Amino acid sequence: MHYPRARQTLMSLAVASACAAAAAPVYAQEATAAAAAATQPEVQSVVVTGLRQSLASSMNLKRNSDGIVDGIVAEDIGKFPDTNLAESLQRISGVSIDRSIGEGSKITVRGVGPDFNLVLLNGRQMPTSNLGDLNGRAFDFANLASEAISQIQVYKTGRAETPTGGIGATVNVMTAKPFDRPGLHASIGAKGVYDTSNDNLPRDIQASNSLTPEVSGIYSNTFANNTFGVALTGSYQERNLGYNTAAVSNGWKGPYQGNAGPLYAQQNQITNAPAANALYSLPQNLNYNFNGVKRQRTNAQLTLQYKPVDTLVTTLDYTYSENKIQTKRNDISAWFNFGPSASNWTGGSPSSPLSWTEFVTGSDIAMGAADFATKTQNKSLGFNAVWKPTNTLRFELDTHHSTAESGADSPFGSSNTLGTASFSRGTTTVDFSKDFPVLSIQGADFVKAGQQVTGSVFTNSYMKGQVDQTQVKGAWKVLEASELRFGATYSKVENRSAFSNQQRDTWGGATKPSDYPSSVWHQDSIGQYFNKISGSNNAALFNQFYTFNFAQVRQLASDVSGQPALYLPKSTFDNDARTGEKSNAAYVQFNTDWDTKLPIHTSVGLRYEKTDVVSTALVPAATGISWVSQNEFPITFGSPTFTTLTGAYHHLLPSFDSDIDLTPDQKLRFSLGETIGRPRYDQIQGGQTLNSLVRTDGGTGSQGNPALKPVKSKNLDLSYEWYYGKQNFFSAGYFRKNLENYAGQSQIDATPFNLHTPVGGALWNEAISTGGCLTSDTTCIRSYIFANHPTAPGVTPPGVNGNVNGTIVGQPSDPIAHFRITSFSNQKKASLNGLELNWQHMFGNSGFGVSSNYTYVHSGLRYDNNAIGEQFALVGLSNSYNVVGIYEDKKWTARVAYNWRGEFLSSTFDGSGPNPQYVEPYGQVDVSIGWNYNEKLSFQLEGINVTNQIQRVHSRTQQQLESVTQAGPRYMIGARYKF
Repeated sequence: MHYPRARQTLMSLAVASACAAAAAPVYAQEATAAAAAATQPEVQSVVVTGLRQSLASSMNLKRNSDGIVDGIVAEDIGKFPDTNLAESLQRISGVSIDRSIGEGSKITVRGVGPDFNLVLLNGRQMPTSNLGDLNGRAFDFANLASEAISQIQVYKTGRAETPTGGIGATVNVMTAKPFDRPGLHASIGAKGVYDTSNDNLPRDIQASNSLTPEVSGIYSNTFANNTFGVALTGSYQERNLGYNTAAVSNGWKGPYQGNAGPLYAQQNQITNAPAANALYSLPQNLNYNFNGVKRQRTNAQLTLQYKPVDTLVTTLDYTYSENKIQTKRNDISAWFNFGPSASNWTGGSPSSPLSWTEFVTGSDIAMGAADFATKTQNKSLGFNAVWKPTNTLRFELDTHHSTAESGADSPFGSSNTLGTASFSRGTTTVDFSKDFPVLSIQGADFVKAGQQVTGSVFTNSYMKGQVDQTQVKGAWKVLEASELRFGATYSKVENRSAFSNQQRDTWGGATKPSDYPSSVWHQDSIGQYFNKISGSNNAALFNQFYTFNFAQVRQLASDVSGQPALYLPKSTFDNDARTGEKSNAAYVQFNTDWDTKLPIHTSVGLRYEKTDVVSTALVPAATGISWVSQNEFPITFGSPTFTTLTGAYHHLLPSFDSDIDLTPDQKLRFSLGETIGRPRYDQIQGGQTLNSLVRTDGGTGSQGNPALKPVKSKNLDLSYEWYYGKQNFFSAGYFRKNLENYAGQSQIDATPFNLHTPVGGALWNEAISTGGCLTSDTTCIRSYIFANHPTAPGVTPPGVNGNVNGTIVGQPSDPIAHFRITSFSNQKKASLNGLELNWQHMFGNSGFGVSSNYTYVHSGLRYDNNAIGEQFALVGLSNSYNVVGIYEDKKWTARVAYNWRGEFLSSTFDGSGPNPQYVEPYGQVDVSIGWNYNEKLSFQLEGINVTNQIQRVHSRTQQQLESVTQAGPRYMIGARYKF
């Protein structure tokens, strides 16, 4: 069925703009305004009551839009096709998602990462807050439930009337409003959520039940002859889950060239040694961690609409969301010191260890635990008024105050680690030949070398984003088939991110085994928790570790130490970065239809944007370096101080959109434009921050640059669309983005605060020259100093414990420590291009259908695995495809969806330094089945990740594992009743 666009009248443009999903985000209220104008023709719309109708409405969103737009429309009020908005967005071509705790959280669009995609709520810019990505701009969709969402619009081309910030896309999340569907509409739903991943956890961190509740409801009604309306939605969900990860959590040391580096520092046993011209890297550590998570998500929205006269519609709305997450973790790890070793290597370059063995005696088998909680709240209060004084003139005022705030929700902080160890580790080997890294340990004896608390870290993090924004917009019919749109915006965006660490650096032993009754340690095995990962059943696996109750052992350690404050987070922040951005914008846009042989619609616009940046940061001043264990040199910090830096930029952003009706069912689109994406907050924060731990080769830190300019993208889009049925279409599109002003992340060598380090000092050199210690054998060097110079300045010998846990403080005669400081500057350019294919087909009246898409993205700026040092490469770049099978009749609705994302670069730095992290290809199957008992009552069954896929990340080669994670499927069964 063909839905023609009326031509040659300005009214046609107004009507097209008012269609559900036809308008730009700034005209999200247009449908309401159109309904208020009695003289307007009836808006051509689809009343969405089923899945097939939902697909038809989504198709018309794409068809009737200016520029290239995709989206998803709810099949019924209060019912969205996925339990998470990010998981819905991944069904759209060009959109890929990043997952957290088994759910979609952030989006990458057309190869452009999460920080450069702008999220709007009803046309309003939303603040961001995410402790997992402190200082980022990426919006976390996991905070928003789907029940109150009526549709999502993804604008892939920029226009003058669209707010700036989205290079990949601008995503407009639209909520249900009473005037959109007059009359009474209400429903209530309940689900039971069963997450199988909770069953695959150690008992100390496992939730008591894997079945949790979810309830939701929506009420919408209009009164007084549809002049007043109210809509109230709410939802609450609990979820208990788990995931287990094997990781080289502190990254790979290197890379090193050929015959250089620690592999050749002594006579090691090397099989198939890396070639002289090959790069190689060494693992810093290996860690198995087991994580139990409880999540409670609450969403609510109240919307009031009032139409005092036919020409004026006002809307007042308040949106609230809260996401509370509690995490418990146990882990076991082994750290490598690059002493005498044996290894077996892959060929080629980069070369990677298939196995790595270190010959050690009495080292630590480290086992830790964590127990922390976080809470994120989003609040948005907004007012909108649409006034149409005449048939040719329209004005709109929209203003809102929105906040996003995240922080600790536990007396133990927003993150923590309580370390324990048995000092009985002998020769240690890691086998990297399979997907699962196999750790083998000889000589372990938990009886002779009992477990004891070592070091600890209690972190208190906080982040708050705030947006105050006022938009004034207008539209004027100036010719029969033309419209002039204009507007101005004032935005004040503030971001605050702060944290402090209460860190006890006694990793060589803080107490003694006898301080803890044996009953607090609970023996468990490792392999059972990774049974879906290849290699986890290896007989060589050191398949023993101990879990413990974090709160119980923390209290024991606190009592023994006599310093309880060391085992709680600080109540103040040592690092506090505050950034404010004030932006003024104005735009003009001219839309017109051309009555040519092939009907043409064009839109030409220009947007001016000016932004002032003020960034203030509180950072601690470093005063010294202490050597506290084999390879850890924590910094001693003094009182923090504030510093302030400023910056400013302005841009003139043109745009042009055109579409041509080749036939009533076929369309060509062409778009040109410029868009900007603002830098991350950590890139523009003031002050210099040093990371607290220094190693033998120096320390690390970061420094922002508030004068950074935004990334600018010059965009070209071409698209062909064929609508060959009421619910059938095919489209093919090409896009190209030329990006400039990327902030290159580079490292400079610096000596901040002139801190002295024991490494290379007189006592260090004497231990090597006189004591016969190797440079890499830090245990030997420490032991020599304690034995021969126990009273030297800065030397505090070990206590009664007997482990090498004393301290050696850098003295004025020692060398000054060097730090690799990461900073940012506008120095990078990039280009990417790609193809998008969409096909949606319903097979007549059979009830069956298919919706599919494929996205190909390419850029020459890829990471060079055979290069040393900092590199610039586009993160998030990947191909993807979706296939969704559909069946629907009067009683049944079924959907089977497969989403696949190819390998992509997620970061250019790992825990060690400038090393890439590649997320390996991942495909997931989701299933949903619905049964309508009658017109009011329906039942649903849903399954997420039903094939229980694992996620794996590697560095320069597949053998250079960064992490591999096993979670599990989750299932939901529920019912919904409509009033």
